[in-house]
Amino acid sequence: MDDVAGSVWTHWHAHPDALIGLALFQGAYLLGIGPLRERYRLADDVNPRQVATFTAGVMVIFFSLVSPLHELSDNYLFSAHMVQHVLLTLIAPPLLILGTPDWLIRPLLRPNWAFRLARLGTHPVIAFGFFNIVFSLWHIPALYNVSVTNHGVHIGEHLLFMGAAVLMWWPIAGMLPEIPRLSYPAMMAYMFLLSIAQIIVFAPITFSREPLYEWYVNAPRLWGISPVLDQQLGAIFMKMGGGVLFLVLIITAFFRWYNREEERTKAEASRPAEYP
Repeated sequence: MDDVAGSVWTHWHAHPDALIGLALFQGAYLLGIGPLRERYRLADDVNPRQVATFTAGVMVIFFSLVSPLHELSDNYLFSAHMVQHVLLTLIAPPLLILGTPDWLIRPLLRPNWAFRLARLGTHPVIAFGFFNIVFSLWHIPALYNVSVTNHGVHIGEHLLFMGAAVLMWWPIAGMLPEIPRLSYPAMMAYMFLLSIAQIIVFAPITFSREPLYEWYVNAPRLWGISPVLDQQLGAIFMKMGGGVLFLVLIITAFFRWYNREEERTKAEASRPAEYP
């Protein structure tokens, strides 16, 4: 078993579908900010920081789907699969959103139906509900076992996760003025609800005394981790990962809101008094 554990760390699984899909995705982005931008005069220049941010998001997806983490999550550990889900839903999507210039998105929303659909899908209530429903359903043991035993279904699951996560993140990270972010107070409330929304899903996984996912019961055991402990670690990683991330973002949003209000108060105080 030590040999198996050692070989896992060097196993980079080059799925053609993942490599081709990510190459096309990054290529389409570079085409949009390069030749298409110049041809259609979408913008005068490109912010290098946004390009780096978008590319970082693509690299997070690449690491999730191609690195040894993917081998661990698919064939050995439920906990590794939850780490993979953290990367695909909580780390990569906001990087992709923040790295996409508004002028690159705007032409796609020129048809009235497209704009209305985007506005509806990114509405905080709908985005919140859709993401949590999708994520919760796929962690029902029967559906989960289907996804890990059928590669096509697994791909669909991950695409659905990331699509729902982009909608969920838009009210926090959106860069398009036509579909703006939430105000800071609403954003903090939204993120707080996100941080606790999946307790119903993760509580049974965490406190179950029996393994819920048959696939990992039959998987080779690594490092002496039992199926139940692996399951509990997975739930903790997912819940703590989201909880810590949203806590940091809530604190950041609070101080930005506070500083903005302070600047507004100072600006109003510095205005000359008006006399009738």
